[in-house]
Amino acid sequence: MLEVAVLDVVPGKEAEFEAAFRQASAIISSMDGYISHQLQRCVENNYRYILLVNWQSLEAHTVGFRTSAQY
Repeated sequence: MLEVAVLDVVPGKEAEFEAAFRQASAIISSMDGYISHQLQRCVENNYRYILLVNWQSLEAHTVGFRTSAQY
């Protein structure tokens, strides 16, 4: 199951977002059902990112991750 999230960051706060995302990556990757993820920055809009997360199932994302204390 592929989760696709479009993340718009306040312009000028991209470096802060990327630093925070490095910490969040450890949490995401520790979840049951996690397979892989990648964060891509939009070329046309520097403040926009696309997050792609591969999960073993929809429930791994919607129940396992979204209902976790870390979320």
